[in-house]
Amino acid sequence: MIEVYGGPTPNVFKVLIALEELGMAYRRVPVDITKGEQFTPEFLAISPNNRVPAIVDLDPIDGQEPLSVFESGAILVYLTERDSQHRLMPSDLRHRTAVMEWLMWQMAGQGPMLGQAGHFRNYAPEKVPYGIIRYTKESARLYGVLDKRLEGREWIAGDYSIADIACWPWIFFREQHGIELKDYPNVARWYEAFHARPTVVRAIGTDPAPKPLTLDEAAHKLLFPLKDN
Repeated sequence: MIEVYGGPTPNVFKVLIALEELGMAYRRVPVDITKGEQFTPEFLAISPNNRVPAIVDLDPIDGQEPLSVFESGAILVYLTERDSQHRLMPSDLRHRTAVMEWLMWQMAGQGPMLGQAGHFRNYAPEKVPYGIIRYTKESARLYGVLDKRLEGREWIAGDYSIADIACWPWIFFREQHGIELKDYPNVARWYEAFHARPTVVRAIGTDPAPKPLTLDEAAHKLLFPLKDN
């Protein structure tokens, strides 16, 4: 059994989809970030960066005490290594390298840049045109990179893998980032094929992507603190 901490966010969805693909038993543990639950000592013990997702493997393969893992990319790699069949991470050198490249691309580029686009569009206390333009343009550039990669390919790095699982949930939230799929036909094709997988439906349901959070002043200060807060 694996405990999954977090709510309906792109990075949490990565973990849920991977667990469904691998057929691993899991239990969701909600963490309400608008109430500061990510700062409790109990949560910080498993996620010292006070971010979701985090997992606790109650029965790790080394047979020792429960093991916690934080950071969504590390969690995806951990789950593939836990899987004896290596279904989401190829074992041959070249395909494994491609998966790791695109996983790192997602963690270092796609996620942070789309996240900033979403922040300046939806959560900044005042509209900052430079921030909106800067991160929306960078998000569009990254969509273009992925669109080119998917030209003539069914999946990002050969067979279906954690590279696809890492990238897809952020595109699921694209309305918050000011992006339209019609501008990226290869991404659109790949997106729909991914979304049609039964494992994805089981992991995230059939509802559309959540809208931006509605935050009162206290929650906004909690999530996006400024020096004078």
